[in-house]
Amino acid sequence: MGSTSLLRAAVLAVALLLLADTGEAFFDLFSIFRPRSDSDYFPFDGSPEQAKRKPKIEQEEDGAAPATATGLTKVPPLGAPSKAALDTIVLPVDDSAGHAGSWTIVSENSGVSAMHLAVMRHGKAIMFDTSTTGRSLMRLPMNNCRADPRAKREGTMDCWAHAVEFDYSTGALRSLKTATDTWCSSGAFDADGNLIQTGGYFEGDKAVRRLDACDTCDWREYPNSFAEGRWYATQQVLPDGRFIVFGGRRAFSYEFVPQPGMTNGQSIKFPLLRETTDDVENNLYPFVNLLPDGNLFVFANDRSVVFDHRTGKVVRELPKLAGGGRNHPASAMSAMLPLDLRNLTRGADPEPEVIVCGGALKTAFRLGENNTYQPTLRDCARINLGKIDAVWAVEAMPVGRVMGDLLVLPTGDLLMLNGAAKGSSGWGFARQPILSPILYSPRHPEGSRFRPLAASTVARMYHSSSAVLPDATVLVAGGNTNAAYNFSGVDFPTEVRVERFAPPYLSRELTGNRAVIDVASVPAGGMRYGTKFTFRFHTPVAAVVEGDVRVTMYAPPFTTHGYSMNQRLLVLPVAGFSAQGQMYELTVDTPRKPELAPPGYYLVYVVAKDVPSVAAWVKIQ
Repeated sequence: MGSTSLLRAAVLAVALLLLADTGEAFFDLFSIFRPRSDSDYFPFDGSPEQAKRKPKIEQEEDGAAPATATGLTKVPPLGAPSKAALDTIVLPVDDSAGHAGSWTIVSENSGVSAMHLAVMRHGKAIMFDTSTTGRSLMRLPMNNCRADPRAKREGTMDCWAHAVEFDYSTGALRSLKTATDTWCSSGAFDADGNLIQTGGYFEGDKAVRRLDACDTCDWREYPNSFAEGRWYATQQVLPDGRFIVFGGRRAFSYEFVPQPGMTNGQSIKFPLLRETTDDVENNLYPFVNLLPDGNLFVFANDRSVVFDHRTGKVVRELPKLAGGGRNHPASAMSAMLPLDLRNLTRGADPEPEVIVCGGALKTAFRLGENNTYQPTLRDCARINLGKIDAVWAVEAMPVGRVMGDLLVLPTGDLLMLNGAAKGSSGWGFARQPILSPILYSPRHPEGSRFRPLAASTVARMYHSSSAVLPDATVLVAGGNTNAAYNFSGVDFPTEVRVERFAPPYLSRELTGNRAVIDVASVPAGGMRYGTKFTFRFHTPVAAVVEGDVRVTMYAPPFTTHGYSMNQRLLVLPVAGFSAQGQMYELTVDTPRKPELAPPGYYLVYVVAKDVPSVAAWVKIQ
């Protein structure tokens, strides 16, 4: 029997999906990995006895939509919850500081399960999944089906949408057509706010895709752009607006994203990725952050380096973060803490600090194959990369968490949500969904940073996602720990409901005097680096003073598999403040260089007495 658990699980999932001959796409199970040799590091015995049980798939469920349906189809009836589904974690709510947040359902059916999620500047969220799971709940128009490259019968068409544009204000959906498989891919926004999306699986692993920010746009795809396949890779925007992509399955290298229609001749070796690969990898979707000096922080498994992408050299190796694995499938949460540009000496950079929380023991995935689910890691570690003798400072979370999301809120606090308390990432490899989000306040003293908030009622396991919205709420979607869209007969049915979480700062008591940005006063030309930026806002009820006000700017990330790529929040210096009653003119100093804020569109919030306004989209260039 082969030793590579992760690869075996992926192929097993495809096998389970395909055991039911639907008359549509039928895969050659043992050819899908042949384009790249796995024998050196990932041997696999694909024996059919691995597939022990045939799950029901969406088309077989009572009440499922027929194959001739168009548009959004209904959610099949859910089965009775299993014992595992009822075994959830809800933490006691800490309401000592007041309101603990609230949840609402935005949509009962998003059409696809949001494995990947990004919020775009035209007021829509992009959600997409993988074509490998087969039928979704949204049909493409019959004249716009995609050719299925894995079908045995030539000319077979796949008429199910695997991506949608979701209007988070109304719940409206528009199907999007992906020609190549986006399974476990990566992404980022370009300088014009368009989504540049990379990698995936099978015919999509070397692809670059582009989706412009408009109500009628659809994907443009450029297959064979990369020298190596980029499945489970991380994409980072650079100060000059280019993108760099690290890793992926069996890809111990990095590449720069080529121009549309161009192909990279070769990749560039990145030894850290090979050195940190263990028997189940535990270094996929490495954590990557752009630092204020232009270097990159790269974290894989339990090790990290500072890397100069301009010279291709590792500048510095950092202390190991002991205790377990932190990247997929061990899947910790990570983010760069807010960059505060206030009170800096002229020309100085803020000290960047990265946080890594949770994860799993390195054996968790392998044990999960035998239905043994280990407790996840409770530690939460921060490292100040501005210190030459930087070390990890570790504290304990209220509960261990794997495959959770970590979002930076407009106030500078962080929100932990989704995920599980036992097991690891993977199809069916986790238990005990954590329904309680946790607010982490990095400026509070150690011992008082974690605050459990109001719990959801929806389990968000593997392949769930979340995003901060312009109104400072959090969109939460996805979750599919099955090899197809399964709604009964499984522990955790495929999740197509979409929720919105309102953090504590949006309590009724606080929002009555919430600042309102005068959008007409926001300069149409956006921000320029190293200049002044002036706009107006007002407060509805009571006046505020300069000391009550902060201005933050947030880079909307691309979120998948518990990691929000390119997420960053900056706190801007207030250079001028004048009041006329409850109307204010506010001037801030913009970031002085793209290493602090790469070119693109940001959400700019006025935070008055710790309550953020609805943001204005502002381009910096």
